[in-house]
Amino acid sequence: MGSAQAPEVVGEKSCTCNKLIGTRFLQYIKGGPVSFKTHQAIVLIVTFFAYASYHATRKTTSIVKSVLDPQSPDVGLNLNFFSLRQTNWTQSRRSSSKLGDGWAPFNGSDGTSLLGELDVAFLAVYAFGMYFSGHLGDRCNLRIFLTVGMLGTGLFTSLFGVGYWGNVHNFYYYLVVQMIAGLFQSTGWPSVVAVLGNWFGKSKRGLIMGIWNAHTSIGNIAGSLIASAMLAHGWAWSFVLPGLITAFVGLIVFIILPVTPESVGAVREEDEFCCPQKNGEEVAEPFLRQETPVEEKAVGFIEAWKIPGVAPFALCLFFAKLVAYTFLYWLPFYVSHTAIDGKYLSSETSGTLSTLFDVGGVLGGVLAGHISDRLDARAITAASFMYCAIPALFFYRSYGHISLIINGVLMFITGMFVNGPYALITTAVSADLGTHKSLRGNSRALATVTAIIDGTGSIGAAVGPLLTGYISAKSWSAVFTMLMAAALIAGLLLTRLVMSEVATKIEESRSNRAQECQLDV
Repeated sequence: MGSAQAPEVVGEKSCTCNKLIGTRFLQYIKGGPVSFKTHQAIVLIVTFFAYASYHATRKTTSIVKSVLDPQSPDVGLNLNFFSLRQTNWTQSRRSSSKLGDGWAPFNGSDGTSLLGELDVAFLAVYAFGMYFSGHLGDRCNLRIFLTVGMLGTGLFTSLFGVGYWGNVHNFYYYLVVQMIAGLFQSTGWPSVVAVLGNWFGKSKRGLIMGIWNAHTSIGNIAGSLIASAMLAHGWAWSFVLPGLITAFVGLIVFIILPVTPESVGAVREEDEFCCPQKNGEEVAEPFLRQETPVEEKAVGFIEAWKIPGVAPFALCLFFAKLVAYTFLYWLPFYVSHTAIDGKYLSSETSGTLSTLFDVGGVLGGVLAGHISDRLDARAITAASFMYCAIPALFFYRSYGHISLIINGVLMFITGMFVNGPYALITTAVSADLGTHKSLRGNSRALATVTAIIDGTGSIGAAVGPLLTGYISAKSWSAVFTMLMAAALIAGLLLTRLVMSEVATKIEESRSNRAQECQLDV
């Protein structure tokens, strides 16, 4: 299938060069061709805002949860570290909810479980669609593919909010809308990583992608702030406004995003796409160099799984995203239902406070990328962050209720260690494995490998919120125990890769010492 369609893909890319309205506009302004680095900047900026908008639409559900289900039973919010009085609880929740008694069918005794089912339905379809999106992404025009995904995401995110204006109280309406939105959202990640990988080589990839991956946290923060601000005007706007923004950014993608340097006639700076030569190694092939693009075949699904490192990193991401997405979907709800310094926060304030988790995630992603570049050890870095996330989760659960300042600081630290490895694996690691030496220079594997890793992780992202919806009805302490166990397993799954990297470091150290001794002699 790949070889049969390759000529069409190459032909399409070559003719797309003069059809990008954004490129023609830039050429008109400059009075000449657009430079390679300018195209790189465009790719970074456009893909950054594209995926940030995806996450903004994803975050809205967590903000609106406490409005849809404001009268959750006290048994599900019991903190073991101090006692709560039912009278104070009821009074505080009534005073913090300005929008009535919730929204049927989510305001009943099973409201929390129903909201959890919406999360798992969205993420299950998202994970399922991810595998097919990666397969399609390596076989079609990524610009159009991404545009369709963003327009569909904007439409169905908005339709969820339309249920408010249409006075819809049928659970299956919201379920179906969330599932279709999840399917469209699955087009995003394989597309943006594949496009980015086509433009940036392995030099400082961890740091560049760590900074670029801040779009996840920036999108979450923007989604939280927009949704929280819109609650006063009706929770419908908390969905509709992010949906419209995503659709708008999708149009920008269609107008200006260059998929490959070849598609816009940009001249590659070859040194950037070459891997540095290590001692005793042959000169590496240029990164993603397409000498014979017509003969390349898109890598199959099973073949991509067999690439060394794909399976352990994919399974690690399963548990890492289980933790990260539990916070993504339930942190504002948890904060609004937890007495901090003896007081309950409103839904709007809880949503705003929860952004500190994502702010910490920005720093964590940059640090993880930078450290992994310096050490040249992705597995060691990812595993170390996951192990550090365990005490961070424990301290946040145990001491986050003392004061707003302590809660914010611990939330920030937790976000840094939870999102650090998540960001590293979904960006630099995926790009590394998508251009693994076993592929012999075949560039048409990035979207497939990225989809496998993030798709597997997204299954964990679906499991975490689902389990939280049920477990939290009995004990939030049990939820945090689950998250700490998941972080531990995520780190352990990388043990063999960590040992391999350590052995490589030891061997390199011995080799360097031997060379120094020879020079001294």
